[in-house]
Amino acid sequence: MADMEEVPGKAASRLGMRHLQAALLFVGLAANTILQLNVGVAVVAMTNDTSSTTTTTTTTSSEDGDTPHYNWTEVEKSYILSSYYWGSALAQFPAGYLCKRFGSKAVLFWGTLGSSLLSALTPHGVYAAGWKAFCGIRLLQGLCQVTWPCIHQHLANWCPTKERTRLGAFAYTGFDCGNVLAMFGTGMIAGSSLGWPGISYSAAGLGLVWCLLWLLLGANKATEARCISEAEKAYIVGDLQREERKDPPKKMEIPWKGIFTSVPVLALLCARCADTWGLATMQAELPTYLSGVLHLDMRSNALYSALPFLLMWFMCYVYLIIADVLLRKNWLSLTALRKTYTSVALWAPAAILLSLAFVGEGQKTLVLVLVTLSVGVSSAATIGSELNTMDLSPNHAGILAGILTSFTNLVALLTPLIVGVLVTDSTQRSQWQVVFILVAGGLFAGNVIFLIWGTAETQPWNESKAARRKLKAEEKLFQHTKLEFASENSDGNGVALKLNCKNP
Repeated sequence: MADMEEVPGKAASRLGMRHLQAALLFVGLAANTILQLNVGVAVVAMTNDTSSTTTTTTTTSSEDGDTPHYNWTEVEKSYILSSYYWGSALAQFPAGYLCKRFGSKAVLFWGTLGSSLLSALTPHGVYAAGWKAFCGIRLLQGLCQVTWPCIHQHLANWCPTKERTRLGAFAYTGFDCGNVLAMFGTGMIAGSSLGWPGISYSAAGLGLVWCLLWLLLGANKATEARCISEAEKAYIVGDLQREERKDPPKKMEIPWKGIFTSVPVLALLCARCADTWGLATMQAELPTYLSGVLHLDMRSNALYSALPFLLMWFMCYVYLIIADVLLRKNWLSLTALRKTYTSVALWAPAAILLSLAFVGEGQKTLVLVLVTLSVGVSSAATIGSELNTMDLSPNHAGILAGILTSFTNLVALLTPLIVGVLVTDSTQRSQWQVVFILVAGGLFAGNVIFLIWGTAETQPWNESKAARRKLKAEEKLFQHTKLEFASENSDGNGVALKLNCKNP
């Protein structure tokens, strides 16, 4: 054991294949996030040159060239924005199973490749069949969304216990990087000579380049990597073997009843759905709001749409450092930390959105500041609620993540549809006020539920039935045991300690 502990120290002192895998996951998550979220800017770019407000899908030509633009209705645009999540909601459970069956490398490769190729086909599909083709392509891209289950599985196979938080947090911030690029980069492309088709082509190119790198450098496990040192391999494999339980999670029966009747799980689900509602509203609708109400052109829209997510990316690292200090100093328990961070992630944006609803149209700078703060502070949800699945059930964290992701995808699906019903004219601030107030109410209610019933304690159904029976038997053994003090002799000198046991 001593020898094994010396190897980790050597391996941990320098960069290795495990850091390369985390970097690949970071870039892959950023690429998939761009493929997912660039539609918000694309729809604005595809429709902002039209002056017609009819429900037809006739096209006009832009001032800069022959790229067609469309006069889609707000309802049609809401279908486009939500169609991705129709497929994504269906993909989560199969993705988790496929990762276990074929490995995360193959599943993530084919998923990203499919989504990239579909992105390259998007302009041609829209030219041929309009918004309905756009919806169909986005639905298929959603079915290719296997990123989250694959990343969870890959990190579990590569990250030693001591480095799991550090490497995992770095990989997950690829989502925030992708958010920034999806808003700023795509907006700049839309405002260039490439026009809105360039958004799809550039996203496809990034995804295809990443697929090539992943194919050459990715590996399911340390034992399958070609360029890993023996010291690093021993460090990773030895650490994971020491953490392995006698009753491996993959052989355990999944406690479906325990999961779906667990109050902490249901409280977590409410918090995750509330957070998703708020974030999805900003991700999908922010470009439309900035263009319709504040009348920002595409280049300004790109910059101001990206600022909130740039702050969100930065705050992820700030929150991580603060959480590490709070736990290391024992200033907060894990449950208190989760609830504190969730409160910041949900209640702060709720208060900001309520303020945003009543800010005058002429106060453009204040609106931009409030929007930026609303999105930026919400990154506390990563530590507050997203990681809570591992607290409740380490053995079934993947299953819990799949269940939660399926429900949050449904929320993300409904978000643009709700906005499409409430906002019939994107230039009317009063209609956006209703949207912001509803979202703020959902954020407030979701956190109240989590504060009352949420916890970071591991749930009883986490263990297998055999382990639970063994634990109950051990508890029964001492159920009828009493510890008594008695005099050792008749004159009262001396004290004897007696352990009286009765056969239950």
